[in-house]
Amino acid sequence: MNIFQSSLKKLAQLLVLPLLSLIMLMNVAVAAPSASFSAVASGTTSRLSLTVTVNVADADVGLNGNYYLGYLYKGAWTFLTPTGWVSYTSGTVPVFANGPLASASGDVISNADLSALVGAQVYVGYGRTESDMINNGKNALVYTVPSNPVVVPPVGPAPVLLGTSGNYAILAKTAVSTVPASAITGNVAVSPAATSFLTGFSLTMVGTTSATSPQVTGFLYGADMTAPTSTSLTTAVLDMQTAYADAAGRITPDFLNLGAGNIGGKTLTGGLYNWGTSVMVPADIAISGGANDVWIFQVAGDLNVSPNARVILEGGALAKNIFWQVSGEVIISTGAHFEGNILSKTGITLRTGASLNGRALSQTMVALDAATVVKPAP
Repeated sequence: MNIFQSSLKKLAQLLVLPLLSLIMLMNVAVAAPSASFSAVASGTTSRLSLTVTVNVADADVGLNGNYYLGYLYKGAWTFLTPTGWVSYTSGTVPVFANGPLASASGDVISNADLSALVGAQVYVGYGRTESDMINNGKNALVYTVPSNPVVVPPVGPAPVLLGTSGNYAILAKTAVSTVPASAITGNVAVSPAATSFLTGFSLTMVGTTSATSPQVTGFLYGADMTAPTSTSLTTAVLDMQTAYADAAGRITPDFLNLGAGNIGGKTLTGGLYNWGTSVMVPADIAISGGANDVWIFQVAGDLNVSPNARVILEGGALAKNIFWQVSGEVIISTGAHFEGNILSKTGITLRTGASLNGRALSQTMVALDAATVVKPAP
């Protein structure tokens, strides 16, 4: 028994077009020098449609013969006949249709739930006789019923919507300063403060609506630039304040006062975290979770990251889904690395050699000392 005989069983749930309908689709496919078989699926396993195509070899076109359609599931065969699906164990292979051979294409499954048949292998074939079909390569495995992808629901709260403030790597209301040479990937803006409060950047104006700097891959903006910049910055600052209020207003934390504010060495999974105190990161921490998990950290005091301490992302966690809402000051010390969107009420400082993969969004100032900031991908 060849591979065709070793495959096909149990698709009684399949919704099959009437035999006449399939035969009427003859010649949709084309003849070919040799026989070939294929299938195209659409939908999911729980709502699957399958179209099968048989290309009859040139030498067989017009000869009287049989079509075969079946599947193998858990070692048991089922074949389609003009009256429906039948089990097959031995003897003559059940025939689906017979008549003059011609290439054919037709739907054999339509919006069927095949969840109970994951792994079933669908075969199709033709031949002037059963022996011709089996022994002359005129059959093929055309489809294996897959499992639906496992959809893991995200862990954590709904993300904080940054609005247009998310267009910036750094956004502050009073000032943004740098001690060269910092490296910023993303736009930098200050509002309602004027462009003169962007200090240390060696600005080059681009008309009256933006500026560039050797330290910035992107553009810099100040509130005194002409429209549409001035209007856009007003909206961005309002969006930043709204995002801060949203993050601060989340209730029912999953973790309350974790580590009494000292989270060094901890692994943080998706969720809402709340501290009624300041938070220290004296040693490396891991933020661990999937690409759709969300973390919101509510800090009533300051956030201090010690020199050379690192925030490390694990398991596919993304900086864009991490939100640090801090009422006090944020200090990322010398050589430290941080991840996520910082929403600070007071101020954000990145000391010498510090780095941030995220956004620095401050309702006062942002100060950099030869630091690196990279705005995360959307």
